[in-house]
Amino acid sequence: MTVIDISPSVMQFLLAFIVVAPLLGAVAALLPAPPGLKGKGPDQAVLRHGVTVTGAVLIAAIVLAVGFDHDHPATIQATTDISWIPALDVRIHLGIDGISLPLLLLTVLLTFLCALHSYFKPPAGPSPKAFTALVLVLESGTLATFAVLDLLLFFLAFEMVLIPMYFLIARWGGDQRRAAAWKFILYTLLGSVVMLLGLLLIGLRSGTFDMVALATDNGRGLTTSVQVIAVLAIGVGLAVKTPMWPLHSWLPDAHTAAPTVGSVLLAGVLLKMGTYGFVRILLPIAPDGMRTFAPYLAAFAVVGIVYGSLACLALARRGAKGDLKRLIAYSSVGHMGFVLLGIATMTPTGVNGALFANIAHGLITGLLFFLVGAVKDRYGTADLDTLAGATGAALYGRAPRLGALLAFAAVASLGLPGLAGFWGEMLTLFGAYSPAEGLSRPAFRTFMAIGAFGTLLTAAYMLIVVRRVCMGEHTPHSQLSPAAPADAPEPSGTDPSGAGPSATTAPRPATPQPAATTPQLADIQTYEAATWTPLAALTVLAGLWPAVLLGLTDPAVQKLLAGGKS
Repeated sequence: MTVIDISPSVMQFLLAFIVVAPLLGAVAALLPAPPGLKGKGPDQAVLRHGVTVTGAVLIAAIVLAVGFDHDHPATIQATTDISWIPALDVRIHLGIDGISLPLLLLTVLLTFLCALHSYFKPPAGPSPKAFTALVLVLESGTLATFAVLDLLLFFLAFEMVLIPMYFLIARWGGDQRRAAAWKFILYTLLGSVVMLLGLLLIGLRSGTFDMVALATDNGRGLTTSVQVIAVLAIGVGLAVKTPMWPLHSWLPDAHTAAPTVGSVLLAGVLLKMGTYGFVRILLPIAPDGMRTFAPYLAAFAVVGIVYGSLACLALARRGAKGDLKRLIAYSSVGHMGFVLLGIATMTPTGVNGALFANIAHGLITGLLFFLVGAVKDRYGTADLDTLAGATGAALYGRAPRLGALLAFAAVASLGLPGLAGFWGEMLTLFGAYSPAEGLSRPAFRTFMAIGAFGTLLTAAYMLIVVRRVCMGEHTPHSQLSPAAPADAPEPSGTDPSGAGPSATTAPRPATPQPAATTPQLADIQTYEAATWTPLAALTVLAGLWPAVLLGLTDPAVQKLLAGGKS
């Protein structure tokens, strides 16, 4: 079923436009603005250009989704297949199915919202021209990663996003931005070198780099030893980007130093590239190798779930001087652990849960980073002790709508039923209860129990954050302004009845008064509401109507795990 019948050639053009248009827009952003489009200045013009390009790509992606054949989401659609390097049989092969389409839509939505946010609140730093161009290059590389169907093109697109993100952190970031940017680029580049070796091993041993042909072959053209080596090499590169414990240490520093837009794109989009590679490449192309490493992947995943939650609890406690952005970054380590656990089960239930958790994490954590950026802009800091201890009534009293939305995003992140975060975690735990044939059921049930314990830890630290940041610290009675004791005499000699001087004094009950009225902060602005509302609405929609997303992913996952057979 298609909502609107669109011809295959138009669908093909739309997908190619979605991938290429941001790259062309990045080049145009570096050129001088036409005289009639400068607006109030060249900076405003280039930021408006970013909104226009990302908006056009978003519209094209929506039309592509409307024309997508939802009755056959396992079929690769909107395909382009052109020979590029005949000697290596490398082809420009593009296409989407029910696995890649949701990630494509998530990417174009978050990038548009980031461009819109940057237009109304320009980034503090060097030229907006370079900033806009880098965001657009980042969008093009991410979209290409989800759309290409050739292993070498996948690698090129995978690497294309590293340089833009490096400069976004290093040039527009906060404290320690250069060290964080170097850590990010070194970790991801070293992982990518190993991944390239694994991709070349698969392509050269099988005789093709075409991902569709390799998935259909389902590893039959590769020996078990080759699959094991390939999964180890490719998995390391993907695990760094995911990020999987213990290869995660670049992430908290990168998030803490990155500007708000950089954090949103890093958490909402870039982390998904690693888990997408596990699903698109390793599961169908090297199933025997994945079966060998699946228990280890699941073990690392659940350690990451617990480790990330404990790190967040340590940051959230009073006196720890924890940074709220850093806390949300560590929470991503835990949430992506659930994604990896679902993939490690190698079952349709687990993999569908992983893909659902991917989208839910992008929506919820993208919203959280937008909100934390707004809080930091208003307070001048993201230090939890400062936010909680020196702010009187905190967000509920100073900016109630902002506080309410932050509380909403926090409870969505902890997996409250009825919101998007619930379904992915539940399905991954169900998948771990009954893993694929050949995997140890007792081991995976142990992993399931540890993962379930991690959900309790997640609820604990998120509720602590809501209590401290939104409600503020409890003010002891001794810190209230002094009042007259209950048995103190009236300060004047006047009779309380007004009859004249009084020879006696009457006791008066004390009424504690707050030390000072807490000054108000700017609540949610119009442009912020426009930026955040789509993410909040989709979080509710995905939570109440999960069949929309699962109806896309499940047939494609079933086909992928069955070796290309529907």
